[in-house]
Amino acid sequence: MLGTASRKSYRGRGLGSVASAAEGGTAGAPEGTAGREHQVPSSARTPEPSRVDGRVPLKRSRILRMALTGASSVSEEADSGNKPFLLRALQIALVVSLYWVTSISMVFLNKYLLDSPSLQLDTPIFVTFYQCLVTSLLCKGLSTLATCCPGAVDFPTLNLDLKVARSVLPLSVVFIGMITFNNLCLKYVGVAFYNVGRSLTTVFNVLLSYLLLKQTTSFYALLTCGVIIGGFWLGIDQEGAEGTLSLTGTIFGVLASLCVSLNAIYTKKVLPAVDHSIWRLTFYNNVNACVLFLPLMVVLGELHSLLAFAHLNSAHFWAMMTLGGLFGFAIGYVTGLQIKFTSPLTHNVSGTAKACAQTVLAVLYYEEIKSFLWWTSNLMVLGGSSAYTWVRGWEMQKTQEDPSSKDGEKSAIGV
Repeated sequence: MLGTASRKSYRGRGLGSVASAAEGGTAGAPEGTAGREHQVPSSARTPEPSRVDGRVPLKRSRILRMALTGASSVSEEADSGNKPFLLRALQIALVVSLYWVTSISMVFLNKYLLDSPSLQLDTPIFVTFYQCLVTSLLCKGLSTLATCCPGAVDFPTLNLDLKVARSVLPLSVVFIGMITFNNLCLKYVGVAFYNVGRSLTTVFNVLLSYLLLKQTTSFYALLTCGVIIGGFWLGIDQEGAEGTLSLTGTIFGVLASLCVSLNAIYTKKVLPAVDHSIWRLTFYNNVNACVLFLPLMVVLGELHSLLAFAHLNSAHFWAMMTLGGLFGFAIGYVTGLQIKFTSPLTHNVSGTAKACAQTVLAVLYYEEIKSFLWWTSNLMVLGGSSAYTWVRGWEMQKTQEDPSSKDGEKSAIGV
């Protein structure tokens, strides 16, 4: 049911990311359903490992498999294998495909709205405002439908409370920066470079976790961040060598990455104000954004540009704008759905693979020719991000199985 998947996705199973968002992004395809272990006759089995505090030590491969499937215990891993393999594989394939289609379509549609030669619409703040407005109306509409027809849809009741809106306001400012800088980055850089331009989110996650939360990071995770930074700088160098580098777009990409990380941190602090409902938080964030965007559009002169826009009365234009808002709303739901049917770890791997496919599609669609080093920069960013996800997922699962390992992690090399 709508809403259930997203609530589960934001309540602490394994490793999550924002994404999302944002596309991010928050944000395909090896899926973590491993087969059951080979059954060995009892006479040939090795003696049971010694138990420490009632726990049976697990092999590293078993821990990694549990991280991929999102299982927090051995019993949960066994329960996930009760479904027929073909049914589960089909469900995962459909959900991952839905996530890929929604996310990639949203990026290409936003690029069309923000930087299309045929539209020539230079109002990025208005485009972002309209998408927030559509999301707010959809949330309220689904809430009303859930109240009128309780069995039709599972969605929390949404009533605008000014006190709650004020409590969410600091996060809404970060949220506005996140979605605005994302769209501004996409406006000034090509879709092919978009992922590299926004690739520092993982690095900011590590840095801000240390500065704000005093959380250390393992040496291996830091190595993956080094690979990401190397790929980012190589990508900038190659864009400059090809004459397609936009310094403005790159700066917006870095700011977007920073805001994505801040959004993830402050979301945890604000969730109690909305009863830990991610849909209520989505509603209040977008309502606050709509209010705050209005003076921004006036100050930046976008209302004047909008009134002079040649396609203002075009049904096609408003249909594309509304579709962009629908994609913006849908990406949050399908992200939660993908995490529900796989795991947060697999979702991040899926997002990395999706970013690779999106880059290839953009190069083919816009008929671009890229150098070997340009492709190397993309592989470094995607490979580093994927490696970080695997390292952190394995570390978190290992900590769940053996809490005493936390002391060892704190003394490990890291920042």
